[in-house]
Amino acid sequence: MTRSRGSAKIRAEILEFTAQEDFGRIDRFLAEVSEGISRSRIRQLIDGELVTVAGNPVRPSRKVATGETVRVEVPPPVPSVALAEELELEIIYEDKWLAAVAKPKGMVVHPAPGHSSGTLVNALLARLEGLSGIGGVMRPGIVHRLDKDTSGVVLVAKDDVTHRGLQALFKERRIDKTYLALVVGSMTGEGEIDTPIGRHPTDRKKMAAGVERGGRPALTRWSALASLEGCTLLQVKIETGRTHQIRAHFTSVGHPVVGDPLYGGISRARGIMDKRVRLILTGETSQALHAWKLGFAHPATGEAMQLEAPVPAEMVELIRSLGGDPKVHGLI
Repeated sequence: MTRSRGSAKIRAEILEFTAQEDFGRIDRFLAEVSEGISRSRIRQLIDGELVTVAGNPVRPSRKVATGETVRVEVPPPVPSVALAEELELEIIYEDKWLAAVAKPKGMVVHPAPGHSSGTLVNALLARLEGLSGIGGVMRPGIVHRLDKDTSGVVLVAKDDVTHRGLQALFKERRIDKTYLALVVGSMTGEGEIDTPIGRHPTDRKKMAAGVERGGRPALTRWSALASLEGCTLLQVKIETGRTHQIRAHFTSVGHPVVGDPLYGGISRARGIMDKRVRLILTGETSQALHAWKLGFAHPATGEAMQLEAPVPAEMVELIRSLGGDPKVHGLI
């Protein structure tokens, strides 16, 4: 075993364990060779993709072979409460009951292993007075989430009554959720994808559409806004809110979201014949998915709300570079 510490900025402890012989499950291997790390903590680190072999995150059941080195990144202790941080954050709407913010791409919603700072919650604590406590001290005000690399509208509750009201609206599917998505390939007209979504049978980081066991109903409706070079701009409405729903659904029909490395948005674009378009879609382009609008009845006043998060400049420029006109579709 070797033990080293990262930079002062990261303050994570790096542990490396080399197997002297073949072993069974990697979680059991770590429980036996590590000092002072509980079995439950090991599982948390694995779930947080902080346990790797040859640079790749592992599953708890992975077998360890002779000579393999298991690397464990142990993040510093997370504060017992989330801390306020002055981070750039756009507030779209605010009243005494709730707020709506435009979460930027790349920001995690709440603190978790490996992300103890720089999250939406840290930013909210510095910007808003009073947040509901139903989600606990690490998730104050958080009613729903977006993936780290999905930008868009996030609702935040300022008191517990409003929090429960918003939760009920989401549960009863009484919130109209509209996304913008760039998908690889050509799609025309409109349609829907009505396929259950569940955990991928072999890749724990992914969800999959059409899984036979453990899948939950998921309905995605879409309409094509513009045919671009190598891809299509879609307006997407989701009736359900499954994890990675849009990404998994469009992958299942052969049109992954542009720039999505997990679901094939980059690998699928490598087959595009036009070199310029291929370079655009496989280069620095990040996941082109934006939670554009939320429509709902205000839980305290009953007022009809229609909240919209500005389309990120990066996505607007990507649409332009592929021959689209963002003004035509009201994106700017």
